[in-house]
Amino acid sequence: MQSFDLDKTDLLRIKTALEADDAELELVLKEYHASEIAILFGKLQQEEKERIINILPTDVASEVLSEMDEEHGPAELLVNLEPEKRTEIIEELDYDDATDIISQLDEEDQQEILEDLDQEDASNIRALMTYAEDTAGGLMNSEIIKVNINLDKKDALDEIIRQSEEMEEFYTICVVDDNDILKGILSIKTVIKARADAKVSDLVNTDFVFVKADLDQEEVARLIKQYNLTSVPVVDDDMKLLGRVTVDDIIDVMEEENTEDLLKISGVSEDEELSGNWLEAVKSRLPWLVINLGTAFLAASIIRTFDSTVAKLSIISAYMTIIAGMGGNAATQALAVTVRRISLSDLTDKQAYNTVLKEFLVGMINGAANGLIVFIVAFFYDANPLLGLVLFLAMTGNLIIAGLTGASIPLILKRVGIDPAVASSIIITTFTDCIGFLLPLYLATKLLLK
Repeated sequence: MQSFDLDKTDLLRIKTALEADDAELELVLKEYHASEIAILFGKLQQEEKERIINILPTDVASEVLSEMDEEHGPAELLVNLEPEKRTEIIEELDYDDATDIISQLDEEDQQEILEDLDQEDASNIRALMTYAEDTAGGLMNSEIIKVNINLDKKDALDEIIRQSEEMEEFYTICVVDDNDILKGILSIKTVIKARADAKVSDLVNTDFVFVKADLDQEEVARLIKQYNLTSVPVVDDDMKLLGRVTVDDIIDVMEEENTEDLLKISGVSEDEELSGNWLEAVKSRLPWLVINLGTAFLAASIIRTFDSTVAKLSIISAYMTIIAGMGGNAATQALAVTVRRISLSDLTDKQAYNTVLKEFLVGMINGAANGLIVFIVAFFYDANPLLGLVLFLAMTGNLIIAGLTGASIPLILKRVGIDPAVASSIIITTFTDCIGFLLPLYLATKLLLK
């Protein structure tokens, strides 16, 4: 199966089918996977989505809702369904998916939905809703296969078969004691291959990875990636088994975190939805642009200080914008690499030092290479080798500053507890703009106008 790319043909097909009767619409929908329908929902009106959900079989409808992006309104879609249909869909959802959708609603709607569920389902969802959504507890599914450590092979297999009837898939089996304290994990392969008289206590792997419920989702993702896990058990402070986080949830987390970091580096608030309206975009971006305006005034004040130099050597104003712009680009490169390294792991002092040193060397070499090009242009085009020397030194110096600030600023912010992705770009832009104007103007004043 190839990945699904939404195009006008698919959208037109669905729109045309929506104009026909339910039987025709149902035939067209059968040709699409639930995840594909979820993508199509991003382009449909609310009443069109409601009609489709009501036509779809319950198991498919639940999968569509779980695959929908939050900004496309799965919660609103769910709450507007008839109570009976809504309850059937929720019962088909995994507890973690149901919790994610219901948590998007206001408290009154949450209570109405939960009251229609059976006691066990409602209790499990309420328990999951107590955890912050960006923690292991907020990601976990409380449906999990577990066996008692005192069972023998036959009883363990019977228990696994019984519990798996209500689950679509599972990767590992958790082993617990009589108090539900996690003692280890077990693979189904190990159980099947074991001799007939084997005990779970003989088969259990006690060297395993687990996470606490309050662990941040980024750290959970890091552990799953580091140890190549398909799922990881979640426990409380007393090692009581609470649930599991699976790799499919982590894929969503990694996409979310990468998007968040990219928006922050670009000076866009993480609160701005990618499909949000113009008012949300303005409210998110305007504060950062105002701060940027303030730093631009600071850079402009440097030019004012060298008014006489600009008046006598007007050509320098054209070149200094190039130097400042190149510094900004180089700093953004260093910043992106450094923020990514920070997000992947906490750097030791030695690693942080090596990161800054590397960016210093890269800045110096790239600065010299670009400075040489500018020198050649000034030498042949402006017939002024001394101007070329000034520009060479200014370009080299600004790209060194760009590398140093691009690497060191996020590391310093991280050390003092400030999110480096949020504040770094403003600080670094200030440095590269100011130095990009100061160096050529100062050097030109000293070397060309003395």
